[in-house]
Amino acid sequence: MALFERENADFRSDVATRALSVTVVENQFVEHVYDNLAKVYDLTFGPALHPGRLVAIERMGVRLGDQVLEVGVGTGINAALYPRTCQVTGIDFSAPMLEKARERVVSKGIENVRLMEMDAASLTFPDNSFDIVYAPYVISVVPDPVKVVQEMRRVCKPGGKIIVLNHFRSANPIVSRLERAISPLTLYIGFKSDLDLPGFLAQAEMKPVSIEKVSFPPIWSLITFIKQ
Repeated sequence: MALFERENADFRSDVATRALSVTVVENQFVEHVYDNLAKVYDLTFGPALHPGRLVAIERMGVRLGDQVLEVGVGTGINAALYPRTCQVTGIDFSAPMLEKARERVVSKGIENVRLMEMDAASLTFPDNSFDIVYAPYVISVVPDPVKVVQEMRRVCKPGGKIIVLNHFRSANPIVSRLERAISPLTLYIGFKSDLDLPGFLAQAEMKPVSIEKVSFPPIWSLITFIKQ
């Protein structure tokens, strides 16, 4: 189930300790939401979010033989975008979403993508396994976004890229208040609308090399990190 908390003093405390959202979720709730979205995800979120996906793939700069991990592969909508010269592992917590992804991979004859059911906050891969670790439109729905990005960093090779494509709360105070107010509702369509970017970066102890707005309207951020 989802538990909703009112805005409190945590939001006014230090950026490294304040709550990242007014909305608290559990894995069971997230799984239920995405199980329900599996049949309609491509129609509702496919075209609208596609420009951001294209920019993310371009920013990856995938090289011959690269090992890529996609966290939150969903219905496999990115599968055909990767160069066939790299090896892609896609993980997701939702079995129905993964079933759609498997159907897509088979129907398109994509042979360089493998799919696995896995919790993003507890990856089963060894340290330093992937050249690129990518989380598209998933960080704002997982119960613990900081733990997820820390796991992404753990399995990324030194010098490798960690890429997060996501919506974060606006710096505009009026828009920010609205995003906090509607966050418990947007969760039912797959994301928290009020995830705090400065707090997320500080608590994950991650320093991005770039942050850029993608898609239209420009409410989606593409964040790139290099693992030192």
